[in-house]
Amino acid sequence: MENIEESPADERAQTPPERGLLHIWQSAGPSAQLPPERVLLSRPVLQTALGEHHGLLLTQGGLVYSFGELLWRDVSVPVSTPLLEGSLLGKTVVHVAAGGFHCGALSEQGNIFMWGENTAGQCGLTEKGRAANITVSEPSPVSVVDNDVVPPAAVRVVDLAFGREHSLALSAQNELWAWGSGCQLGLVTSAFPVWRPQKVEHLAGRHVIQVSCGAYHSLALVRSLPPKNYNTQNPPEKRERGQSPHYSVTEKEESFTVDGGHYCPLGVELTEVMTEELSQHWLMPIFCLFSQSSQKRRGPRRRLQPGGRSAGSSPGSAAGSCPYSEDGKTNTKQKNLPVGTRLEPDGLTETDGSPKSHPLSGWRSNKNSALSDERELQNLLQKLSGHSLETPDISGLGDTDSLSSYTSDDSCVSSTPSTDRLTSSYKEESLITSQTNKNSGLSVSYSSSPVCLEDVRLSLEAEKRALQGQKSSSLTNINQRGKASTNRRRSLPGTPTRGSPRQRRSCASRPSSAGRMHSAAPKEAGDGLPSLDTEVWSWGRGSEGQLGHGDQLARLQPLCIKSLKGEEVIQVAAGSHHSLALTAHCQVYSWGSNMCGQLGHVNSPVTVPQQAKLSDGLRVWDVSAGQSHSLLLADGDCVQPVLLYCGQQQEPTSAQSERSHRGQRSHHRSPNRAESYTVRPTLLPFCMEMGYVSSVCSGGQSCAVLADHNIMGFISAIHELASRERQFYCWLSSMRKLLLTPLRNRESASSLLGEPCTHLFFSLCESFARLSALIGRHSTSLTYFLHDVQGCDVTSLPLLTHTEHFLDIYKEYCSSVGNFQVMGGFQPLYKLSLECLGSQQTVLAQLCVSDQAVSGDVDLVSLLYWPLQQLHQYSRVLLKLAACYDVLTTEYQSLHQGCSQYESLSSSLLRRKKEAENTFHFWKTHSGKTEDLRLAQRRVVCESSNRSLTLQNAGRFSNHWFILFNDALVHTQGAIPSQSIFSTHHVYPLTCLWVKPVTEDSSGLYAIKITCPEESFTVVASTPQEKNKWLRSLNQALDQVLGGGGQGSSPGVMGMSRTASYTFTGEGRFKDAQYTGGWLAGRVHGRGTMKWPDGRTYVGNFKNGVEDGYGESVIPNKVLAKPDSYQGHWKDGKIHGFGKYKYASGEVYEGCFSDGQRHGYGMLSSGKLAKKSSSVFIGHWVHDKKTGYGVYDDITRGEKYMGLWLDEQRHGTAVVVTQYGVYYEGTFKDNKMSGPGLLVSDDDTAFHGEFSDDWTVNGKGVLTLANGDCLEGLFNGEWSAGLKVVGTYTKPVAEELEHKDRNSLLRLGQYVVPAGQRWLCVFDECWSRLGCDTAGKGERTIAWENIAVSITSARRHSPDLTRSQTKVLESLELIPQHGVPVTTANYDNIRRYLTKACETPLHPLGWLVETLVTVYRMTYVGVGSNRRLLRQAVLEVQGYLIHFFSIVRFLFPGLPDDGGIIPEPPASKGRHDSNTAEQGSVLVVCCSSLLLPLLLPRLYPPLFTLYCLQEEQEEAQYWDRILRLNKQPDQSLLSFLGVQEKFWPVWMSILGEKKQIVSSSKDACFVSAVETLQQISTTFTPSDKLLVIQKTFEELTQEIKPMLHGDFLWCMDDLLPLFLYLVLRARIRNLGAEVNMIEDLMDPNVQHGELGLMFTTLKACYIQIQQESTT
Repeated sequence: MENIEESPADERAQTPPERGLLHIWQSAGPSAQLPPERVLLSRPVLQTALGEHHGLLLTQGGLVYSFGELLWRDVSVPVSTPLLEGSLLGKTVVHVAAGGFHCGALSEQGNIFMWGENTAGQCGLTEKGRAANITVSEPSPVSVVDNDVVPPAAVRVVDLAFGREHSLALSAQNELWAWGSGCQLGLVTSAFPVWRPQKVEHLAGRHVIQVSCGAYHSLALVRSLPPKNYNTQNPPEKRERGQSPHYSVTEKEESFTVDGGHYCPLGVELTEVMTEELSQHWLMPIFCLFSQSSQKRRGPRRRLQPGGRSAGSSPGSAAGSCPYSEDGKTNTKQKNLPVGTRLEPDGLTETDGSPKSHPLSGWRSNKNSALSDERELQNLLQKLSGHSLETPDISGLGDTDSLSSYTSDDSCVSSTPSTDRLTSSYKEESLITSQTNKNSGLSVSYSSSPVCLEDVRLSLEAEKRALQGQKSSSLTNINQRGKASTNRRRSLPGTPTRGSPRQRRSCASRPSSAGRMHSAAPKEAGDGLPSLDTEVWSWGRGSEGQLGHGDQLARLQPLCIKSLKGEEVIQVAAGSHHSLALTAHCQVYSWGSNMCGQLGHVNSPVTVPQQAKLSDGLRVWDVSAGQSHSLLLADGDCVQPVLLYCGQQQEPTSAQSERSHRGQRSHHRSPNRAESYTVRPTLLPFCMEMGYVSSVCSGGQSCAVLADHNIMGFISAIHELASRERQFYCWLSSMRKLLLTPLRNRESASSLLGEPCTHLFFSLCESFARLSALIGRHSTSLTYFLHDVQGCDVTSLPLLTHTEHFLDIYKEYCSSVGNFQVMGGFQPLYKLSLECLGSQQTVLAQLCVSDQAVSGDVDLVSLLYWPLQQLHQYSRVLLKLAACYDVLTTEYQSLHQGCSQYESLSSSLLRRKKEAENTFHFWKTHSGKTEDLRLAQRRVVCESSNRSLTLQNAGRFSNHWFILFNDALVHTQGAIPSQSIFSTHHVYPLTCLWVKPVTEDSSGLYAIKITCPEESFTVVASTPQEKNKWLRSLNQALDQVLGGGGQGSSPGVMGMSRTASYTFTGEGRFKDAQYTGGWLAGRVHGRGTMKWPDGRTYVGNFKNGVEDGYGESVIPNKVLAKPDSYQGHWKDGKIHGFGKYKYASGEVYEGCFSDGQRHGYGMLSSGKLAKKSSSVFIGHWVHDKKTGYGVYDDITRGEKYMGLWLDEQRHGTAVVVTQYGVYYEGTFKDNKMSGPGLLVSDDDTAFHGEFSDDWTVNGKGVLTLANGDCLEGLFNGEWSAGLKVVGTYTKPVAEELEHKDRNSLLRLGQYVVPAGQRWLCVFDECWSRLGCDTAGKGERTIAWENIAVSITSARRHSPDLTRSQTKVLESLELIPQHGVPVTTANYDNIRRYLTKACETPLHPLGWLVETLVTVYRMTYVGVGSNRRLLRQAVLEVQGYLIHFFSIVRFLFPGLPDDGGIIPEPPASKGRHDSNTAEQGSVLVVCCSSLLLPLLLPRLYPPLFTLYCLQEEQEEAQYWDRILRLNKQPDQSLLSFLGVQEKFWPVWMSILGEKKQIVSSSKDACFVSAVETLQQISTTFTPSDKLLVIQKTFEELTQEIKPMLHGDFLWCMDDLLPLFLYLVLRARIRNLGAEVNMIEDLMDPNVQHGELGLMFTTLKACYIQIQQESTT
């Protein structure tokens, strides 16, 4: 299989290779065919390309050879000894192409090299030559550059196609590029030649698959656009591009009311579709200009007849009066017509060329022009229909077709849509004379080949005759074909959809010269198989109808051939003047010149595609077209392909070799009509001797084929696979066309089949269509594979790369046929076929294969099951291919695996077929009440009608019948199977069935236990064999249902855990509920969804048949018409754990549950602010009632209760604050104030006495006024309404007032709940999450495992975590070392772990911190911002720290008690830590130093607000002094404060520049220290604030040191005035609150150290400023 070892390029092989064998011969028909010449080369030939009289060969290794008439080198090279193109060595050529007289090669990198004739620019502007070069003798690079992108980018080319005077290139982006001359380029230009490749904009945005060039026309195979793009890109009101306005006489009256189904003669849509900048080209006349310089070239290559007619003029062409002499010069004076000249009846009228001078000149730029009006459009169509054509032929214009540009440029100037000008140009016969253009100096003359002008004239004349009632043999209305114009899609390009670049293999590409498709098969964007939804587009000259649009008009731009739409064209080929299209159905369409019978049919007209007449049993899969012949490659009766030829039959004569001298070229528009030619493609007899032909090629009068010898059966196996697949696709297409489609479209189908069978039949048709589409694309892919069988890897076969897709399609098809059969659809379908086809039963016989007979219902069944046999053919061929490789190779493994898969599927589908047949007979036998069990997908596995299985302990006279289907076990009671009578039946779905064999005991029963979700029963078999049979059948059916291979598993372990759906029917919690989710041995287990009929739903985890774990539930509330919803944890079927419950009333509870009741910590929000009643309770719950400490915020009344509860009532000591600043603390009983209490109003008025109701005083008490006056006695009344007093009024003296105030402050807090007893429920929940029943009681190891599990599960159920969050959770999953003694070395690790844990709410400690912040804010924010709560707030924080520290010490037992010391390892030096106090070699750790940094930053806002409220009056005094004292300059202020002058700074630094401080300077002294002190407001914890104070002292010391000499020690007399200056200049707001917070919460270990002394200094400064005299 390996390629033969390379040999030197000039070496001729003695033993030629077995691959890439080239045979070449001159076409002469089968009767006098010259024997093919075998070209012997040392390397396999990969590709051949043929021109008019020359050819190219591409061999393995990328070598290129030339042969034939190489006119550009003036040599003739025989094909037997081709000439190596040495300049292409090292270029790794992968593709070659040959035009009429020029050549091209394509490198692996996508670069183009061209050589040959260049008179029309067909070789481009090569780098080695100039634009004026007539020939390019050596291959020269031609660059294709896309200038539409920035920066301009080089385009990678994957395919080439050449005509006589033009060249086309297909890019990797599936775009088309053109250069050369003539309208066949499809470019919007009037300047020819086009030297540089330009993009064919009319195909921009379309996916071009393949391109082919004729002599003067071009074909492109294009992927169709999706239907949705047609409407979006082409509004309905726009006319379709290029549709012809030809009508017969009978259609003339309707010609002005038809839709956009017309053709414009030039292929240009009459709408505004081109850019404004191109309008000047469109408005130019249609005249074809030719340079006189073309007459001065190497001389004419045609001999003209004396009468002026070319020797090769076509019959019927307008020639014979052309006044030309043999030297090519005109005998008559001619005038050059300047651009813009119009031919009028009275002679030439010259315009100024301005667009305004023409009646239609402004039609493109003005959307509201007259042409957009329907009436004007009808007038234009009327003109086009020949109403102005009243003149005979134009004299002097020949119809011959030059093969080169030595005598004419043969190029169109423009593709104008100005059809008015076009038709008016021929109104009168006038003599065309030449004239020098004064403006451009361009010498213009009309030569014998006016290209598009003559084509247009011919078609217009013919149309005129047709409209007059005369028949035209060369012109037809395309509407006369079977295609309605409404089915035609527009030819306007759609939205740009770039195709993926085609992948190429080195030396593995196949040419597209002369119609060869590129070997890399066109890939579909989705699944990689070729698309069959294609279109054929054509453009260029159409005088012979070779464009296929139903006329003989030229097309200047690509236009879609409507009649080929939907024909699944996979390849196009262009001869000189005819065109071929090959479809996936192996049919060939041909059109154009048929002078020599090259179309393969004699149908008329030849201007539209017609099917070639092929013999029965021949399937064409490759086509090529030459000058006057066509060569087809087809499948015959055997595996080896055959060659078919259609074209001229020539007798061999000696004159044949003397036909022309060297260098003479054919010049026929099409050859003279041959005396003898084939009517249909005929077999070439010598093809069987060539081996396995893989591709054909034609060019000029030559034919070539590439063949392979059958080495080890490999080639024959590949050909067999492709041939069978093509045959299979043709059969499938015939089935759809002849049988399925007529039956489906039959109106009586529904009534005959019945509703269920009708749906199943439609489903069958759809699956058949999908199978057919797959086979069609696969056969096309195999055809492409054969074209490049040498370069392609066998592992790239679609059968191996798309195995799953093939298997799925075949499974779906088999199921659809089986379903239809089970429901008894084939009997009525056969009746429908008789009704539909009538007596034409030969149709069925035509579709039946040889081993089938046409005799009733069975035939349709076997007919529709027949496609399944193809799977076995796949397996067989893959096995053949595998035998060609060594067992250890990758190819063998891949082929062998594919063989096994297809063979396995074939066996499996045959079993399914058998099951469907058995099921059909079962229902046919047991009809009756069992019909409700009859489902399309249901198959019978086994049944116990012979009493082989019965229920254990069944009654003596009871009948039990068990039927095992593929999806359910049915148990019927009271059944008589033989009579199909039974009373009741139970259906047990297999998805929820568990089977377990019962071990045989002394009873001798052969029992099987069957477990279902709601019941279990035991069945008894009659014999051990029956037991094994049922057990095996049950397990296999279960395995199949559960997604296994259906082979069964070991008994007892078959699917114990599975996922399935079930609807409960029995009594219980799940009655009538539908469940989908996990199961374990008959009980719901795992994650699932339960839905009740009343609207209840549960989505979450189950365990042992009940809800357990996390789940979400919805419970409808019929009274409020809104549902309750719950998200949280469950246990044993009840809500248990932490969750969030949303009530229908609007209340939301988030907290802990126990046994379905609120229990533990929880927060209940009632109503919203807009409601009448709105409140929030957060605290402790017991058995669904508020009990214990809690905070109740009554938002409606503006009161907040903070105290104890009992059974939903306030009971015990508590504090109440109101929005009016009233503070109460006392005892509550029965939900009201009762007993002793203290009430303080906002103005410091206080009452201490007995209360009997809310805010109601009744009994003894003392009322203290704000000024210190007291009223003591008996009080009665409501506080806000007025008090009745019987008592004594006392006014204290001044000395007692201060003493009284102090005592009243001490009385606050005597009735409050102690801080240590608050929020115990929060800490209990945290302990519970750690796995401890009570605080500190539990296993430490279990606690750490619970932490890891909670983190892991939370991470698994939170897919939207960021990368940083994921990293934090991953680090927290690792359990740290917690049992080792704590030292200064690992103490930081503990701190870091706690920091991460507290930042993550998913961690129990993180949840604890988050919850403590929530309860703290709920307590002290809003109404709770009362300054009298400050002391309680501080104590509460300290209480948090104590409880929190106990949890941390439980997790890390190595930590010492609060205030304990941590020893430092001897090996490491002591390190100072901000949260620890360094004392020698030990660190003192307390709860505040470790945990306050974690808590206080989050609690800071409410706490600091209370401090500010407490110090509000003092702050006002302090700030007043600050503002007043800061008005003084620095030196004045220093002097005022008593700072010694030696500490006064003299210099200050501003932006690095030193400046002297003068008496007026302000804010210039000690700037660094002042700025440092200001940072105290940006910190949270006391330790951080103390560090700021310490840094301030350090900065102050650094600034003082330069002023003093020697060592310096501070004394308080010097330090206090200086620090006082710093505090004044720092202007710190709320400094009193800062000082009090530090004093209350600072670490007690540092109070008497250096930091404590510094803090005392700051406090002293604050007091000093506050008490500074204002006078």
